[in-house]
Parts: sequence; C-alpha cells; structure tokens
Amino acid sequence: MRRHHLATLAVMAVLAAPAVQAQTIFPVDRAEILAGSRFDLKVEFPGLVAADRVAVTVNGRPVAGVFGRAPDFIERENDQPASSIVLRDASLATPGVYNLRATDGEHTASVTWEVYAGGQRQARNVILFVGDGMTVANVTAARILSRGISEGRYNGRLVIDGFPVMATVGTSGVDSIATDSANSAAAYNTGHKSGVNALNVYPSRARDTLAHPRVETLAQIVQRTRGMSVGVVTNTEIQDATPAAVFAHTRRRSDYLPITDQMLASGVDVLMGGGSASLLPQGTPGSRRRDQRNMLDAFRQQGYVFAEDAGSLAEAAAQTGTRRLLGLFNLSNMDGPLDRFYLRRGTVERFPNQPDLTEQVRAALQVLERNPGGFYLMVESGLIDKDNHPLDWERSVYNTIMLDNAVRVARDWAADRNDTMIVVVPDHTHGMAIIGTVDDNRPGRDMRERVGTYAEAGFPNYPPADARGYPPSVDVSRRLAVFYAAYPDYCETFRPSLDGQRVPAVRQGENYVANEDLCRQAGSLRREGNMPRSVNQGVHAVDDGILRAWGPGSERFHGFVDNTYVFRGMAEALGLGQ
Repeated sequence: MRRHHLATLAVMAVLAAPAVQAQTIFPVDRAEILAGSRFDLKVEFPGLVAADRVAVTVNGRPVAGVFGRAPDFIERENDQPASSIVLRDASLATPGVYNLRATDGEHTASVTWEVYAGGQRQARNVILFVGDGMTVANVTAARILSRGISEGRYNGRLVIDGFPVMATVGTSGVDSIATDSANSAAAYNTGHKSGVNALNVYPSRARDTLAHPRVETLAQIVQRTRGMSVGVVTNTEIQDATPAAVFAHTRRRSDYLPITDQMLASGVDVLMGGGSASLLPQGTPGSRRRDQRNMLDAFRQQGYVFAEDAGSLAEAAAQTGTRRLLGLFNLSNMDGPLDRFYLRRGTVERFPNQPDLTEQVRAALQVLERNPGGFYLMVESGLIDKDNHPLDWERSVYNTIMLDNAVRVARDWAADRNDTMIVVVPDHTHGMAIIGTVDDNRPGRDMRERVGTYAEAGFPNYPPADARGYPPSVDVSRRLAVFYAAYPDYCETFRPSLDGQRVPAVRQGENYVANEDLCRQAGSLRREGNMPRSVNQGVHAVDDGILRAWGPGSERFHGFVDNTYVFRGMAEALGLGQ
C-alpha cells in the first residue's frame, strides 16, 4: 500500500534530521479545502506512542477546540506497533490559512492548508464532461473524421472547438507523476489529491480499503447544503473509477460490490451506464455478486425507475413523475459507436438497443431539470481510454466524436438559460500522435513503406460523416497514421481492427508477448515493447490535458491549472462554502 510522505520530507528538510521519520498527516501539505466541506483528519505516527505524549494543534490551538471534539487515538493500528489519531467528518467553516502541527514528544511534523469559499453564486447547474484518456490527437482525429479537411482547412469544427475558455491541466497524484482514472477523477470531485487506484480517500496505512481518510465529494456537498440533484452518466460500468468518483470512497477502485452499496446509499438521482453484473443476485447469468441480494429491487424500493435499453430509457425520462432514474444497459462496459452502428461487434448482438451517450445525456437533463434547486451532472465518455489502452485508435476517436455529440446536447439545452457551466476535460492523457497517413496504394512490400509524412501524407479519404457525425467506414485506402508512445511487444498492422477491439499482446507464462494473429497480417511490423514485459497494453501519459469551458463561471479557467482546481472552479461558480 502506497503512503504519502511530502509533509514528512518537508519537515525533515527544515529540521535537518535525515535519519528520523516523522508523522504522516492527512490532508496533506498544501491541501486546498472548501469551507464547510467534510474530511477525515488523520495523523500516523512512525511507531508506538503514548496517548498522553501526543499533541496536535491547529494554528496553535488544541485540535479538539478547533473541531469541537477530540480525535480518536488508536494505539495499535492494524494490530501493528504503530499508533495514529483519526477525526472523522471534520470541517473548517472559516476561510484562511491553517497550520496543523503534530508531535509525539519526540518527532514533530506540520502541514499547511488553505481553506477557501466561493463568492456569489453564478451557476445554477454544472455539467462536467470527462473524456477519459482523451489526448490532443483524439480531438484532432475526431475533427478530421467527423468534419473533413481539404487544402489544409477543416470543413467544420467540433462543438468543443467553439468553447471560449481553455486551460491546460496537470494530472499528477500524491504518490506519482503518473495518474490513473481513480485519483484523477477524485481530484475533480473533491479538490484533493489522491493516489493511484484511490477514490476520494488519502492513501494511508489502513488495512481495510474502506477505512482510509475520506474527503467529501462535490455531489455530497451540493446534496447536503443546497438540495441539488446529482447525475452520473457513463458508457463504462457505473462502478468504474470515473463515475464512482462522484459518490464512492475506497482505496481500491476495483471494490465494485462495496461501490455498488455506496451507490445505493448515495442518493444520486440519475445513474446510467453498464455494470449490471454487480447488481444481479448470485446465480443470475453474468452476475459477479456473492450473495442473493437483488440490487435492482433495492434501487426500485428507493424510488428509482429502471431502464434497460434505449426505448425504456426514453419512456422513463419522459414521465413527469420520474425523479430518480437508474439505467443499466450492459453487464459490463457498453459498446462504442464504431461497433454498435457500423461493425456490429462487441456485445451488440446480446445488447442490441444500448442507448448512445447523447440519448443518455438528453434523458438525464429531462430528469435533473425538474429540481428547481439545480444539479451537478458528470458525463464520461470512458471508452476513449479503454480503446487507447489496446492501441485501438479508430475506436477511441469514434468515442471522442460521441463525446462531442453529447456536449452538443448539453450546450443546446443550456444555450438560452445563462445558468449552466459546462466543463469538458480529460482525466489524463495517452501518448498518441498523428504523423501523416497510411496509403495502401503507395509502393512497398512492408506497410511501413506506405506511411506518408510531410508532403507525402496528403489527406485521408474517409467518406463524409453521416447524420450521426461519423464516417460510415474506417477501412479506406488512405487513412490516418496514428502511433502510440507506450506499448508492449506487439505487431503494428497499420490497419483498423475490424473484427473487434485490438489485442496487442497475449500472456505467455508470466509475461506478455506479441499477439501472433496480428503478426500474420501482410506487411505488419513486429515491435519490441518499451514497457515492462508484465504489461499487455499502453499506459497513461503524464502530459497535460486540455480543458474547455463554457457558461457562467467558466472564466476562472485559464493558463495552467492543477486538476484539483477543476473542483474549485465548479465549487466557486456554485457559490459553495458560504
């Protein structure tokens, strides 16, 4: 289990005591905390300490006096010779700078926090679109395929191209420069840094994945303080990292069954995506539950209307009495538009009527707008990332186009209202780049000889996009040459994967080797990976993401911002922390 030592290192540097380990404090040094939001305060001591020797102060005052109650002292955490103190659901109501100092009589550590509050409320609603793993190349390729390009000029722009506000976003977490979707989405939803695989908790030494120091999410804050509605829309499993970051707290993002329990307890009004496998009782085909509990019935008992396909979704959303809506359209992740509309691959045969992300957003808005107090809606196009990982760029780009189509639905809904802020942002990026075209008509036995760069690249010859915004075929003679910077051993075919999502590497013993099915394609190029042999696909990049924003309050985003500032910008636009 990873631990965070930034505060420890800072204190050791100041005191010039390199051989002594001091306390670890959560929230960490330089945390920015919304006034009135709730968080768990924890101090972990490096060994056993006596309770009467522990002293914790905030701006020189005893911690119990600041928070109104004393923290719990744990003499042996995890039955190990290490003590800690924990104060659950702490909060600081007054903006300002707070210095917390903790000592066990021998070692001392301190952290400094900034507590802030929003001003006058500018936005009644906030819609956060997350293009999971969306890179600059994803957007560029989406514009080329969906709008076309001739003589160097695009024949149209994407909807997000017209957003007036842009910023670059740093994505690193407390434990690493390289983030995953859990801690990056947690930063957007809490304003706090976290660690890889952690959802809305600070990674501590707690053994129980559900016992790490928690921080309150934006959804929980607006429900508790404003009576606002909350919606979560995704095309991944609803328990996956990005959607779960709206409401769940766990050190392990793979805790799908506890996350499902937290989803039921969260009171989130609209929930849509895949992932019904975690709700169906054991014994039901496809179920991953270990008990006989039918979670669909549990949601119905709490007033949720259930939808299982596009038709029942539209019907449920149109009913004026629908205030809570649960839509689950696949046992696992949903299928993307390339497979659903054109190739008929994936699980389309079993789940033929999965709604598009645009239909999901439209239904969510119908339900959420019924609350006069406003709403927070998070929408994820999660398959961008799930296709970038196996180096399947065509599928990832079609999912980028779908994200843009969904943004259009939200922007058109909000266009005349002047009360809704829309933010579009990746949670992290991938090492993906467009370098030219691949032309089947160029001479050369090997496909690499058919890659055209500079003047030889010319322009691709995808057919014009149809009414949905997608070219009806990717199997064309001159297509984009897209390559990834991180990859396992695999064979580059220079062609789209038409039979299903690409599988670049397969397990052989303890390692992964190139998928020989790809290597047998004519002209393919065998590539030795630049990732460890235990890796079977591409990985996330540390590169900044590009944020785009529109609507009241969006002017806060400019230049470079940290991912935690996305939360702050949304919270301030909603006037939270008063």
